Amino acid sequence: MEMLYNPFSLSGKIILVTGAASGIGRATAIECSKMGASVIITDIRENGLTETLHLLCGENREHRMITCDLTEDADLERMVSLLPMLDGMVNNAGITKPLPVKFINRGDIEKILSVNALAPIYLTQKLLKKKKLKKGASLVFTVSIGGVYTVAPGNAMYGVSKGALHVFMKNAALELASTGIRCNSVNPGMVDTNLVAGKQYSQDDRERDMKTYPMKRYGEPREVALGIVYLLSDASSFVTGHTLIIDGGKTLY
Repeated sequence: MEMLYNPFSLSGKIILVTGAASGIGRATAIECSKMGASVIITDIRENGLTETLHLLCGENREHRMITCDLTEDADLERMVSLLPMLDGMVNNAGITKPLPVKFINRGDIEKILSVNALAPIYLTQKLLKKKKLKKGASLVFTVSIGGVYTVAPGNAMYGVSKGALHVFMKNAALELASTGIRCNSVNPGMVDTNLVAGKQYSQDDRERDMKTYPMKRYGEPREVALGIVYLLSDASSFVTGHTLIIDGGKTLY
């Protein structure tokens, strides 16, 4: 029987997904597994990581989980040492803490920068140094429209971290292009994840904010994950240094 043509297939690829215990990271790991990839998932939260592992598809493929604190150098080194050669990596781990500028403090901003920007930068550097990325590998960074295309009161620390990651992705894409390694980002608007469903935002805040989106809703993690699948796949083989905005039209205003 003729094989079904699918340029977005990840069959035969090994993909690392960080921040995979929930949200966009979990959805990305699941969609990658559906598209045929062998997925290695990592997060600091072991329970959530175990749940994600059980949701992955493909009984004949070896999916793995590695619990890791990406902000700790020794733990990061350990995780990288356990990895095989990768066809793709998705840097997805992220945190936020809304605060007005006058209340910014060193502890909060250093933690947010450490998780959102420095961890993916160091991880990328270590994978390159240890030669863990195959020629033609695709690196995808979950950035945001916040800090890159939009600003909002209380969002300075998060925006700074995502702005830094955005600039890093562009520079890495330029440097690595000659090696065949591609670097791109997805830049979502608000997505229904634990990041926005917790105590940080009230229901009134959410409903008011949704009205600023032309589609009058937030995105779903899977909608971002499918954009990531495109950037990981050979369908995007001539795409590097690109920011894929997935925001329900928010940046149209």
